[in-house]
Amino acid sequence: MRIVLATSNKGKINEFKKLLPTDEVVAFSELLGEMEIIEDADTFKGNAIIKAKTIYDKLNDENAIVISDDSGISVPELNNEPGIYSARYAGQGASDKDNLQKLIDELNKKDIKETAAYYTACIAIVYKGEVYTVHGWMHGSVINKEVGENGFGYDPMFIPTGFDKTFGELSHEIKKEFSHRGKALKLAKKVLEVIV
Repeated sequence: MRIVLATSNKGKINEFKKLLPTDEVVAFSELLGEMEIIEDADTFKGNAIIKAKTIYDKLNDENAIVISDDSGISVPELNNEPGIYSARYAGQGASDKDNLQKLIDELNKKDIKETAAYYTACIAIVYKGEVYTVHGWMHGSVINKEVGENGFGYDPMFIPTGFDKTFGELSHEIKKEFSHRGKALKLAKKVLEVIV
């Protein structure tokens, strides 16, 4: 199955390729070139749909399977920040490192060393003009420092429930079993089995 990903985030592209090893996964930019998609919805679901529909429409191929993911981390102690702004928490064009550092700074401002947090992933699929969405969640806590080199985004400061290591320290093999994106993708695969 050929799947077009509606993202230019290299971390997400690599993760999807690992999570879908038997499918051909192509970033939209390989087919359409670079473009910016304005994500102005107020939910993960809304932004995932915007991305998937934009790329599906641009491809102009009714049989294209387009998948997008909108995901982020929420910290209840910080009014659920960064939430849908996870990718641009430190400002437009911010790097993963900038965003991670801003979250660490916000925790430090409140003198928080560790607090509850959760990741949300919404995957949108557009196929033959129809839109399907699924969600996955992963709960745990965030710490006020960076530990580990694996993963991307906020992974080096997130400790999943039941573990004593950050997502930045855990291997992909362990993470794919229970990550928010892994859970959402398992559901997305079930949807694809039915619709394609």
